[in-house]
Amino acid sequence: MDKKQIVETVESYLAPILEEFKFTLIDVEYVKEGPNYYLRVYIDKEGGINIQDCQITSRALEKVLEEKDPIKDPYILEVSSPGADRVLKKDREFEYFKGRLVDVKLYKAINGEKNYTATLVDKTKEMLYLDDEGQKMEFEMKDVAVVRLAIVF
Repeated sequence: MDKKQIVETVESYLAPILEEFKFTLIDVEYVKEGPNYYLRVYIDKEGGINIQDCQITSRALEKVLEEKDPIKDPYILEVSSPGADRVLKKDREFEYFKGRLVDVKLYKAINGEKNYTATLVDKTKEMLYLDDEGQKMEFEMKDVAVVRLAIVF
């Protein structure tokens, strides 16, 4: 099974677990860092995820993974919240975080600026749509280096 298939399989195992606890799946990653493989699951819920939510999800997922054994290499399972300044990568993440404040970094400056902070309105394959206090902004995705959740103090 390749990495993409592993992620899809784990997502299918997670669906009933997360539905039971009313959590939302943000992302699943299966990556190799140094000598170790990591299976990382990012979850969220209204009001935010706490350590107990991560433990409940981890234990339930561990049971299913041990039973079905879809991953042949040894790995470390990590379950956590998406993080306050999470980089948005997948369409599912952009959809989930609509209405939230994001920081956008561009590859090259537009009107002398490479960094923008505004509310995420929408994202398509080609375009990113933001709102900065009523001012609509549009960026072609090919010009966008990174989009991450903004930290508001």
